[in-house]
Amino acid sequence: MTSSHPPDLLAVAARYADPTGWPVPLRFDRAQRWYARLATGPDHEVWALSWLPGQGTDLHDHGGSAGAFLVVAGTLTEQTVSGGRLRPHRLATGAGRRFGARHVHVVTNRGDQPAVSVHVYRPALRRMTRYRLLDGHLRIAEVAEAGVAW
Repeated sequence: MTSSHPPDLLAVAARYADPTGWPVPLRFDRAQRWYARLATGPDHEVWALSWLPGQGTDLHDHGGSAGAFLVVAGTLTEQTVSGGRLRPHRLATGAGRRFGARHVHVVTNRGDQPAVSVHVYRPALRRMTRYRLLDGHLRIAEVAEAGVAW
């Protein structure tokens, strides 16, 4: 008997937790975060990201896609907006986070060691909106489109 429920995105990420099984070699890039798409399914896609100390994202959403990410090496800090301020949450190796289609966050490697994470999005990313937090309110800074920005 098969289930009609879509797969848990954090469980999908966990299936890609070992970089030795990836279709591309893990890299670290001093100039910018490295990322590569590992897989696509009928309703989701899987990405790997590497983060050297100090590397991170802008404040962004996922264009209406829900998702999850799993830290497979190192430590990352996710900041989400709450009460008009960014609130940090530290995620060490093995920790993960599920999020809905309206989730806005910043992810950064604030540690002194490289970090690696696996991200799963449903549906596949088509756009991401970058924001600025001004006077406690989110303001759109840019809308980035798949195939153009990444």
